[in-house]
Amino acid sequence: MHLWQRLKPMLVKELLQMVRDVRMRAVVFGLPVIQMLIMAFALTTDVTRIRTAVLDWDRTPASRALLNAFTSSGYFDIHSVLQNDRDISILLDHARVTAVVVIPAGFENERQAGRTADVQILLDGTDSNTSAIVLGYAMAIVQRFGLAGLSIRGPEILSRAWFNVNLESRLYFVPALIAVMLLVFSILLTSIGIVREKEIGTIEQIMVTPIRKIEYILGKTIPYLAAGYVTMSLMLTVAMAIFDVRIHGNVFLLYLLTGIYLFGNLGIALIVSASARTQQQALLTAFLILMPCVLLSGFMFPIRNMPESIQIATWLNPMRWYLEILRGIVMKGVGIRALWQPIVCQTVLAVAFIGLAARGVKKTLA
Repeated sequence: MHLWQRLKPMLVKELLQMVRDVRMRAVVFGLPVIQMLIMAFALTTDVTRIRTAVLDWDRTPASRALLNAFTSSGYFDIHSVLQNDRDISILLDHARVTAVVVIPAGFENERQAGRTADVQILLDGTDSNTSAIVLGYAMAIVQRFGLAGLSIRGPEILSRAWFNVNLESRLYFVPALIAVMLLVFSILLTSIGIVREKEIGTIEQIMVTPIRKIEYILGKTIPYLAAGYVTMSLMLTVAMAIFDVRIHGNVFLLYLLTGIYLFGNLGIALIVSASARTQQQALLTAFLILMPCVLLSGFMFPIRNMPESIQIATWLNPMRWYLEILRGIVMKGVGIRALWQPIVCQTVLAVAFIGLAARGVKKTLA
């Protein structure tokens, strides 16, 4: 019997199980797109609309010009205009504002005399990252305002960001969310594949068929691989239409390497499924795998900032390498020459996980 003749019934069975249930179709094709859309709007490191209070002791044209520089920057929203310094602690303690700008008396006189005019910025330091970003915004505004009042300017620094000119976090996070959704989709759904056969008793029927172990693995992975490609295409379409994400590199290469990523994830899912006795065990194990994979991928935190032992462990994380591939092709437009290391590592992991899954399934079918 030819390979295709043995494999076709398995593929048809898996595809029918996937698409015949309306709720299953929604989970496979709709839920990842919806989750990516929600997370893309919610997940951002851009700090805007900063609630700000102002205490202007000077009340001169110069102080009003400085406050106008804050509001016109697009980052600061003046929430309160204070009349005394007692209200500062109340606003910060109750988290009603994030920043307080205090302009001391004599601000304009100091500027006109050519001396340094002080400005005090008080921040809510509960969130240290946000505070650092807000402080950077405020210092840049004050510096520009100070230079604008000088007849002779000193050295001026000009900066340029490659690949993401406006430093918009959505262009960084949205492609990464595609990797996260593909990981969640491929591991969670596939992890219940073999164990479901055990629970409903159809695994015994498969045992007596002439299908080989590798064909069984292919029958379990190919339908989910195809569904993964469909889901990825939908998410890319949404990312391009709503978030203005553009693929600067080779689309064919992106889809080819996505297939390798999906195969590696499906291998992990089959390992989990073959070792679990119930679907509940499989799902709980899959959740235990998902969280470290996401956190140790460079999605939220730079890998170089992690301890060296953790950095070594991330080499076993398929999502780490796929993120490098995804961002390289989508944002930078680079090819195989620049991405050879993540491609090799991704391929080795995919082969290793599929091989381990085959060994695990061997015990199930033997």
